[in-house]
Amino acid sequence: MSTQGSRMKTPHVLVVDDEYFNFEMLSMALSDAFKFSYAESGKSCLSNAIADPPDVILLDVCMPGLDGYDTCRMLKNTPETRDIPVLMVSGLESEQEKQAGFDAGCDAYVVKPFSMQSLSEKIKIWCK
Repeated sequence: MSTQGSRMKTPHVLVVDDEYFNFEMLSMALSDAFKFSYAESGKSCLSNAIADPPDVILLDVCMPGLDGYDTCRMLKNTPETRDIPVLMVSGLESEQEKQAGFDAGCDAYVVKPFSMQSLSEKIKIWCK
């Protein structure tokens, strides 16, 4: 009997960041635990999340055009994506910035720099 059918599926994480290097670092460091896909903007995030729904979205706050806060609001107001957990990732660590993230609808706010282990644990918590 094959154990492949009984294995849990690898959680899919959509990384939204205008800097591709950040996606490469995450996907190289955590590829054993997660399947990654990439969106370079808030607009492409929404279309990617609808076309291939991830288990979790890692969303950078500071992006040109549609920033992370607006992208999060858009995701949470779209029926196809509203239930996908959004973890905002930012170097902005003030309480006001964190609150703005939660007000936009994020499920968790992760401050850079972070350890890959702690990020992996946070992602696993939201991959139900």
